[in-house]
Amino acid sequence: MELLRFATVGSVDDGKSTLIGRLLYDSKSILQDAWDAMERTSKSRGDEYVNLALLTDGLRAEREQGITIDVAYRYFATPKRKFIIADTPGHIQYTRNMVTGASTADLALILIDAREGMVEQSRRHAFISSLLGIPHLVVCVNKMDLVDYDRAVFDRIKAEFTAFASRLQVTDVTFVPISALKGDNVVDRSEHMPWYQGPTLMHHLEEVHIASDDNYIDVRFPVQYVIRPQSSDYPDYRGYAGTVAGGVLRPGDDVVVLPSGFSTRVAGIDTCDGPVREAFPPMSVIVRLEDDLDVSRGDMICRPQNRPTASHDVEAMVCWMSEDTELAPGRRYSLKHTTRSVRTVVQDIRYRIDVNTLHRDLGVEGLKLNEIGRIHLRTTAPLFFDEYRRNRLTGSFILVDEATNNTVGAGMILHPTD
Repeated sequence: MELLRFATVGSVDDGKSTLIGRLLYDSKSILQDAWDAMERTSKSRGDEYVNLALLTDGLRAEREQGITIDVAYRYFATPKRKFIIADTPGHIQYTRNMVTGASTADLALILIDAREGMVEQSRRHAFISSLLGIPHLVVCVNKMDLVDYDRAVFDRIKAEFTAFASRLQVTDVTFVPISALKGDNVVDRSEHMPWYQGPTLMHHLEEVHIASDDNYIDVRFPVQYVIRPQSSDYPDYRGYAGTVAGGVLRPGDDVVVLPSGFSTRVAGIDTCDGPVREAFPPMSVIVRLEDDLDVSRGDMICRPQNRPTASHDVEAMVCWMSEDTELAPGRRYSLKHTTRSVRTVVQDIRYRIDVNTLHRDLGVEGLKLNEIGRIHLRTTAPLFFDEYRRNRLTGSFILVDEATNNTVGAGMILHPTD
């Protein structure tokens, strides 16, 4: 079955956790003991109904404040598709958590409170979803029951979001009026909104086309680990384990190994279930080569005539995730890109982006927690990368503080610096 990863994003109290609870409940994906626990907790809190948000808000602080703090993952399946949900926080303080949860998503559910319309966090999360290259956006105008299911309210928010999205790199946007609390247009079609003729949220999640979102053109195989059993059963076995980041690999294909530049051919491709005829994203496989080459972790296997860009200097958009330090020119970090780790220095901060107006603030001296900006990095060893818009796996990286080993930044590569 095909797997769809999606993240719920939006402002505080827009109903993200409640929507996930409603999806799981109406699709009959909640076990009885979990339902009984939510019912008991809801009664002890004095709620007049079973609070579906308790299904994902598991931290005590989340339940006390009624907000999402950490990213909660939930898994369920329907006869048509399997799903992994990332319930991300809406508070500006936890924007970095939202970036983490949405970074691997195929689709983003952007919730907007029908009473409030688009607010700062709605714009922030829409911009970040676009920046992360999430291919599909679904704007759920929630709490329609509190505005008497007024079509004019939905149309106004739709027009407002469409105007904002026209300034982003967004290609697929769907709008659905819902009530997560009442279940309108979540799994079952609402009787209160006959004016809406589009699909329900669940129907769209089951049918949205994601097969063409991965890059099947550019072969990219970052080597993660060298397999040498050195046993009597496999005396001469040498394989290179990793996750296919792009393209399609088949036995007999001509390949080149970077950074050495040596060419060879694929002898075979193995998995835990045995040999396979081809490997494609996001399969985890072991690639065997015909020649004994010096290949180690961090090397990249690709096609001789279709190589990634190799450069010490890159331009990138970075979301700063550290509350203890600022990103500033001259700072040094460890940069992790695919399976390769190098040291890097911040050469320059080109500008910082105001997520509300999308204005570029020039001349800034640093980036603080949750701020997003464009920077120039120089690394001690070359990176083998593609532009993020072409390949999200080979175009992304993280920055790590060498003193604390904390992840302090998440980056998307734009292009090499001239």
